[in-house]
Order: sequence, then C-alpha cells, then structure tokens
Amino acid sequence: MFLGGVNPVFCVFLHHKVFSIGSKFIQSIMYLRYLYVLIAGLLLFISSCSVHKTTTTPTTPDSKLKREFRGAWIQTVFQPEYARMSSAEMKKDFIKKLDYLQSCGINAIVFQVRPEADAFYHSKIEPYSRFFTGRQGHAPDNNFDAMAFLIEECHKRNMEFHAWLNPYRVSTSGSAALAQNHVYHKYPEWFVTYNKMILFDPGLPQSRSHICKVVRDIVSRYDVDAIHMDDYFYPYPVAGMPFPDDKSFNRYGAAKGYKQSQRNDWRRNNVNQLVSEIKRTILLTKPWVRFGISPFGIYRNKKSTPDGSGSNTNGLQNYDNLYADVTKWVKEGWIDYNIPQIYWEIGHTAADYITLTKWWNKNANGGHLYIGQDVARTMKANELTRKMKYARQMPNVSGNCFWPANEILWNNGGITNALKKDFHRYPALIPAYTHLHSVPPKEVSKLKTTWTEAGYKLTWEAEQSKSNPEKASYFVVYKFRKGEPIDISNPAHIVTTTRALEYLLPYNKGKEKYTYVVTAVDRFHNESIKGKRRTVKL
Repeated sequence: MFLGGVNPVFCVFLHHKVFSIGSKFIQSIMYLRYLYVLIAGLLLFISSCSVHKTTTTPTTPDSKLKREFRGAWIQTVFQPEYARMSSAEMKKDFIKKLDYLQSCGINAIVFQVRPEADAFYHSKIEPYSRFFTGRQGHAPDNNFDAMAFLIEECHKRNMEFHAWLNPYRVSTSGSAALAQNHVYHKYPEWFVTYNKMILFDPGLPQSRSHICKVVRDIVSRYDVDAIHMDDYFYPYPVAGMPFPDDKSFNRYGAAKGYKQSQRNDWRRNNVNQLVSEIKRTILLTKPWVRFGISPFGIYRNKKSTPDGSGSNTNGLQNYDNLYADVTKWVKEGWIDYNIPQIYWEIGHTAADYITLTKWWNKNANGGHLYIGQDVARTMKANELTRKMKYARQMPNVSGNCFWPANEILWNNGGITNALKKDFHRYPALIPAYTHLHSVPPKEVSKLKTTWTEAGYKLTWEAEQSKSNPEKASYFVVYKFRKGEPIDISNPAHIVTTTRALEYLLPYNKGKEKYTYVVTAVDRFHNESIKGKRRTVKL
C-alpha cells in the first residue's frame, strides 16, 4: 500500500531531516523516488524539515509587494448559520464569500473543519459537526462534503485552503450532545473535564495518536494546502481550578522522572510531542502539505523570563499558561508558518501591537512569520494603516491573516475598500517555502495566442502532476505596455494568477501592443525564473 495515495513513481524532494529518538533533526536526507521501498520501521524516524532563512519581503510600506500571505479565518464553532442551510444554500454562500474575499486580495482561506473533534467533511473517524448539520453525527443532505467543495472552489480562484483543526477540544458544554459514534463514548478514559469543557487529555499518548490519525486521514484524502491549528492547546486557565491530569501525570510523567514541581515542563513536552508528531504524520503522507499554527499573541512576558527575553507585556502566556513552546516549534522545524494573534491596539497598556510585532519579528528564527490581525478592534481604533505599514516594515514578517473573515465580508469600518485600493491593490504570491523545496519549476512552453468563440486567448502548456508538487501548480500572467522594461518582480504588472492553461485577453481592435509573460509556480510557491513572452496587438 502506498503512503497517502502518492504515485509510487514519484516522491517529492524533501530536503528534510531525519527525526531521531530524541526528537532532534540531525541530518538532511536525499531525494526519495520511491516511497514504497522504504521500510516502515525507518519511516517512523523521518520527520520535519530543516529551517533556512527565507527571503524576506521588501520593507516598502505600500501595496507593491509581490509575495505576501493574505489569509482570512472562517470559523464554524458557535456559528449557527450553516446548520440552517441546505447543501445548495451552503454552496451558494461559500461561493459568494470566496468571490468577495478574492476581490479583496485574500489568497488563503483558513477554514475550521474540526471545531469539536467532529467534521465538516466525510470522516469514518469522527462524526459530522453539529455546526455543520444541526446535530452531531447527522449527515448533510445530498451527502454534501463542505471541505471538498471549498477546496475545489478555492483552487479555482487560486486561493489556498488551510484545514483548521482544534486538537484537544471535544465539547464546550458536556457530553449530552455527543453522537453515539463519538470516540468519547468508546474511550472515556482518554478525556478530562475542565471548566465544563470536555478535552482530550494531552498527557496521554492515545490522545496524540488519535489526533494524528485525523490529520493523516484529511491529508491523504483531501487536496489541502496546509493543516492549521490555533491557540487552543491546554485550555485557558481558570483561577483556582487546577487542570485535572493527576492520573496521566502519575502514569506517564512521574514514570519518566518528572517531579511534581516539573509538571508544567511535562505538559509542555506533551504539546511538543503532539506538534512534532503531527508534522511527522504530514511528511509521511504528503510532504508538500504545510503545518501552521496561530498561537496566542504573547509568548512570555519579560518579567517571567530570568534572562529578560520575553516581551514587555503583561498578559496570558503561551509558554507558562497554555504550555505552548512556540519558538521551539519554529526552531525545530515542526511548523512551517507561525501566525501569532496580535489582536491588541497600538499603545495597549498590557500588550502593545508594536511591541509584540517587534518581538515576534526578532524571534522569527528563520521561519515564515505572518501577523494575526483582529479586524474589529483594528478598525474601531482606526489603526489599519499604521498596523499594516508597521508589519510590512519588519524584515521577517511576510504577511497577515485577518480575524474573522466575516468582518471583511461586512466591510467593517471600510476595511474592504482599504484592502482593495491600497494594501491589496495588486495580486500577491504566497511566500515560497524554500525550506521544503527550493528548485523553480520548468518554464511553460508553446505560449501562443488563439482566436476562440470566447475571444482572444493566451494559451500555454506546462508539466503538471497531482502527485508531484515540484511540477507547475499555477501560473502568473504579467502584462507590459510597449516600451516598458520586462520586470516580473513588480506586482503592478500581474494581471492574474491562475491554475488554468489559458487567459482571456482584453482585445480592443488591435490598437495597442503589449507583451505578456507567463511563469509557472509549484506547490511550494517557487516561481520559474524568467517566464515565456508573447507580444500581441490588442
């Protein structure tokens, strides 16, 4: 049986490192052509990629940025709208949202497909989500697969689809609404209750195994671009309410030598193991699929760090309160991108936006760093311009993700207008993930113009393969007036990015001469070097 449905005649050039028993990456591995010849035992030790310094975005604080992650989160938890829709209505709603977000320059959709250990897709592991169909476990009409539909529609628009999973959360209000086929009923000993929530116990290897099983299932069956998780690891603490993990600590923590005073270290190690195992799971299934996390905006407060390395802030901390050692994940290459949720205003007394953006930029550690932006708070404070310009000035920040997408759809405070007219005026390519693969794809061939019933078309050919991410995945079409220098580094010349092998030209009776350049881009967002040119009269 072949891993993840990958064609056995091809295996992607990984550029990853061997995963040792100590969870450290120790050496690069060579080009693997045939996954099926690898012994299963050896595969258990393959893991995440090495981290190299990526090319940073220009520091120019304007809209002329050719490479920029421009994401938007679409949440489903506590969103009753989908459960009230038929499949036909949901499709119409999704199309409307994607069209609108695309018009605002969004190039990546982060959609919540697993809000409560359930599914917005066909799964034999977990039941359908109550937020999808109204009752957990109840099938949608016409056997509708929301994730499959969204992936197809995103890719039609050349937008990425990131499958957003909440790892540990099972229920926010007890077990009454859980479907009979939910794993909770089969293995209740895997779960704990905290502040009325049911959660997988992070201290159990069975919990990690189940979550990785879900990830493997999604990555192997769906053409997702990334697996995404947010800030919910260990739950947000409640004063005077200790987390109930005595049993798992005594069995798995104390047994490994952790003392009671080291329980927090043990908890951090539990999350570290989950993150590293998810990355390994993805690599062994489809190595080109990325893994990203959007942690809470504060890693550690300066006063909590003996060496003063934390940020000059005063709030909840990833490291100390949620047991999420985010900077370690980046350093180890366990995550491919990091989107800290810097949701506060500029000048906020406890967590200043500029202070935190500067801190994360300093501690990017060579990884892809994007900024999580809270639209409502930003627009209310009239700070969009200042925040966007400041983030773009940071050499290690290469994009933004907006929370939530609905605020853009509602044009809260005029954000849609600002994105269209200024910050996303020109299309942008997602920054290349060169730590996964850095060789550009081959140029397109047979670029020509053709008269068709639909109009005057620019057409081309390219090497493509669903199982080979090094081949062309999409194309960038540039347009230059007569006499303009051919400069494909300037996004002002991009007229479209497309997964099609054609582009309908705006013909105007042959009055003016233009040169079009078409480049190929692979699944890692590496772009071919020069592109092919075609000069036409339009």
